[in-house]
Amino acid sequence: MAFSRDEILEQVTEVMVDALGVDDDEVTLEATLMGDLGAESIDFLDVVFRLEKAFDIKIAREELFPADALMNDPSLVGEDQKLTEQGLALLKEKMPHTDLTEFEKNPDINKLGDLFTVGSIVNFVAARVS
Repeated sequence: MAFSRDEILEQVTEVMVDALGVDDDEVTLEATLMGDLGAESIDFLDVVFRLEKAFDIKIAREELFPADALMNDPSLVGEDQKLTEQGLALLKEKMPHTDLTEFEKNPDINKLGDLFTVGSIVNFVAARVS
């Protein structure tokens, strides 16, 4: 079934409200899951499960949230806690649904959580269901 972008946003909003216990007016395209909506790493499993159910798709956790795989590979993260060129290239490959323009200026791994926005999830789902 094809979904419009508005329908996808509506479903993603519902998923966030149910999974994170936030109000629907808090769920904006720019809202970060961790910083703005208070998600913790365990919540990502619930979000993925609910997205799969809402859109009848299968999602590998690292497909939508690849940060763990990146942080565990020393060739991808420098001693300065920033992604290496190789790490940044891999992140771009794994997260085509996310705008990395600002992150590229300072690819600090401690800022990876800011990349997981409602908008990036909407983009991800839109690519999967179209």
